[in-house]
Amino acid sequence: QVQLMESGGGLVQAGGSLRLSCAGTIFRLNAVGWYRQAPGKQRELVARITIGGDTSYANSVKGRFTISRENAKNTVYLQMNSLKPEDTGVYYCNIDEYRRPYFGLSDYWGQGTQVTVSS
Repeated sequence: QVQLMESGGGLVQAGGSLRLSCAGTIFRLNAVGWYRQAPGKQRELVARITIGGDTSYANSVKGRFTISRENAKNTVYLQMNSLKPEDTGVYYCNIDEYRRPYFGLSDYWGQGTQVTVSS
């Protein structure tokens, strides 16, 4: 069974940094995104990296977050710098939605990792 394992979250002051990691055996076959869900809000895509390493970011994190991948370890990272209170939320990783049924991930999300930024 495919599993996605997020880690690296924590409590940090505004302006601080965190590095999130996500491991998944199917990552080398897919583009991977980092998503976050803030309290009371819908889950949103904040960063995405293709198999070839092309990246894209939500406007709210552009210039502060960097997504990267290490295919040999089936791991994707999210380096978060200059954190703001509005970055608070649970962060998840996943492959593109249209690809999930092929890997049995149609309704699957990992446990996520909590990021809390204090002002």
